[in-house]
Amino acid sequence: MTNPLLSDWNTPFELPPFDQISDDDFAPAVDAALETARANIATIAENDESPSFENTIEALELADDDLNRVLGVFYGVAGADSNEVREALQREFAPKLSAYSSEVAENKALFARVQAVWDQRDDVDLTDEQQRVLMLTRRGFVRAGGQLEGKPAEELREVKSRLSVLGTEFTQNLLADEREWFLKLEGDDLIGLPGFVIATAKAAGEEKGAGGPVVTLSRSLIVPFLQFSERRDLRQKAYEAWVSRGANGGKTDNRGIAAETLKLREKRAALLGYDTFSDYKLETEMAKTPEAVRDLLMQVWEPAKAAAEEDAAVLKRMLHADGWDGPLEPWDWRFYSEKRRKELHDLDEAELKPYLQLDRMIEAAFACANRLFGLEFKAFEGPVYHPDVRLWEVTRNGKHLAVFMGDYFARGSKRSGAWCMAMRSQKRLGGEERPLVVNVCNFAKPEAGKPALLSYDDARTLFHEFGHALHQMLSDVTYESISGTSVARDFVELPSQLYEHWLEVPEVLAEFATHADTGEAMPEALLEKVLAATTYDMGFQTVEYVASALVDLGFHDGPAPADPMQKQAEILEEIGMPHAIRMRHATPHFAHVFAGDGYSSGYYSYMWSEVMDADAFAAFEETGDPFDQGVAKRLEETVLSSGGSVDAAELYTAFRGRLPGVEALLKGRGLDKAA
Repeated sequence: MTNPLLSDWNTPFELPPFDQISDDDFAPAVDAALETARANIATIAENDESPSFENTIEALELADDDLNRVLGVFYGVAGADSNEVREALQREFAPKLSAYSSEVAENKALFARVQAVWDQRDDVDLTDEQQRVLMLTRRGFVRAGGQLEGKPAEELREVKSRLSVLGTEFTQNLLADEREWFLKLEGDDLIGLPGFVIATAKAAGEEKGAGGPVVTLSRSLIVPFLQFSERRDLRQKAYEAWVSRGANGGKTDNRGIAAETLKLREKRAALLGYDTFSDYKLETEMAKTPEAVRDLLMQVWEPAKAAAEEDAAVLKRMLHADGWDGPLEPWDWRFYSEKRRKELHDLDEAELKPYLQLDRMIEAAFACANRLFGLEFKAFEGPVYHPDVRLWEVTRNGKHLAVFMGDYFARGSKRSGAWCMAMRSQKRLGGEERPLVVNVCNFAKPEAGKPALLSYDDARTLFHEFGHALHQMLSDVTYESISGTSVARDFVELPSQLYEHWLEVPEVLAEFATHADTGEAMPEALLEKVLAATTYDMGFQTVEYVASALVDLGFHDGPAPADPMQKQAEILEEIGMPHAIRMRHATPHFAHVFAGDGYSSGYYSYMWSEVMDADAFAAFEETGDPFDQGVAKRLEETVLSSGGSVDAAELYTAFRGRLPGVEALLKGRGLDKAA
């Protein structure tokens, strides 16, 4: 029978035929696609014609089409709905794909053709976009070791292969720890928990077959448990399980993987001629150097730490007033902070949550995209990889732009966190292709027949990931390699973090924050309290993030530590980490950094992008209209549609007229008076 992954997809908008694909189809499809890709590479490298942009660079752009198609589906499904077979396939594919990547990078005849096109770039008529793709292609070969020969080339190949295996193992270990742990709640264990938390715990218990409510390590459940549970002993037990993911000993322990990963990255950088892995990694980012990253982070660290320490003193007094001696502990912070928020802002998460229905927040994200960019969203039925997944066609002026998939609920088969992926990216070379974009979240699934309710942080996450989706949907470039979110890592978070601002526009909440039971709009007094509290506890949030970013940078900006956990402790002591706050992502579950190279030495990028997003939203505020059409049009033309076709700093300058400073970020986080 024909493998459905390799055949024509006669489905709505050429969606992958998930209803026809079985796990048995993936390995043969990957093998066949790799064979096709290798044949395409050989044809390019052995071409007797003189190297040209068309027969070399454009041919390379198209060489992996089948492979990208198959892998887009496989990794999309494996990340959001894993099982033992798919996990085994990930382990099988990692070295195969690394080997193919190394073969391409080390193909001397191929690189010679790329170099020849590069050398004659000023003598041929190339568009600006083509010049950019040529530069990025050549740079990619050089940074992948294309100029290495002999033993160094062989060593680099082995390093990259091993790193791909380690990243897969890290992810699967983390998923196993998250999937297997839960805390059953009985009787007095429920004291203090509002109805929405109990309902979520019951739904989680049903999924686990626990015969009652449970706390799992899903952020959408454990965070509200830590906020509301009166049982300090259970808060400690749940918190310590949460922060010890990947560090429990046995076969799922990630500490050894982290140490080996850092050592191999150091070797990779040295083989390519760089002093440190940070020097290698940051060369292609906006920040350029480790010094620039550390300077930004420390500018934010000091005022954030000062604010957090002021808050910690207040929370400690609340702890002692409840009869507990000793220091404020990490499992106490969210509990007393929630009480304090209610006192300061008269804002109760249990009161707020019924107004933040998932369906209404999706409508709000769509409505903002409509007002800003003229996009329309229409739900439709089609094949999906899990029953929870929903589909929308995205159009503008009646023209099809994209398919958007939403996969919102937590489940044991889904890795933690939230992300955006493109199973198919926009491009024009080889025929117009429109994107298939997926937002994956881990919101608590409600009981049957009940609406899904979000925390305010959940709602912000929904807007954040939808900002990434817009970057993909509005992409308008010729070449897939620079499409959508294929930009510098410290620029890619700009569209997503910028889009979060529209959740805080009063008229958006006034229209879409409606009560799950009564349908009534959020009362104006509650709306005002929500908006007034948006910077509440920002010292805590900033400290836990910046600490993680500084540890990531410290791991890579110098010799690889033999013991990453000791290095982590040294960095945190050096910066004076407050006792009651932990890193947002401790090393053994720091998937951003160790599940792959994506955010390695790059976790700072959220903060770098936030410097821009605070300044970018100010462009709308300066007009007096958060939906100003002129600013929105300029944002789409300069940032959202351009992908990586222009240097990120040039794109931002084209939008705003200049690069921003850190002041708007500190003001936006309410930290401008904390230093």
